[in-house]
Amino acid sequence: MIRGIRGATTVEQDTAEEILERTAELLQAIARANQVEPDEMASICFTLSADLHATFPAEAARRIGWQYVPVICMRELDVPHGLPKTVRVLMHAETDRKPQEVRHVYLRGAVVLREDLNPDVSSRG
Repeated sequence: MIRGIRGATTVEQDTAEEILERTAELLQAIARANQVEPDEMASICFTLSADLHATFPAEAARRIGWQYVPVICMRELDVPHGLPKTVRVLMHAETDRKPQEVRHVYLRGAVVLREDLNPDVSSRG
């Protein structure tokens, strides 16, 4: 079964280095928490909040060796109450986990987005 796995993280500055570092950290945390390998990933969608422009977060997947996972970057909706400096991820992966067993991962300032989902996986880092 293909399941969607969500996650998000925040950055302090709009720099390519920080966006790529935080995105790689998030991707690896999602994969670890759900015991998913790159060959089980159908695709990954990334969104950036409107205040981030320095790079494509999808590049982080390539840098950690996920060369054959289809990826795409998009712009998050720019709403007044949106969380700034945020990278969001929607990973589609093959797993036997039930929806309630999927571990969504929210790191750094993004923990406020979904504190209700698996708070033991999230990190205030």
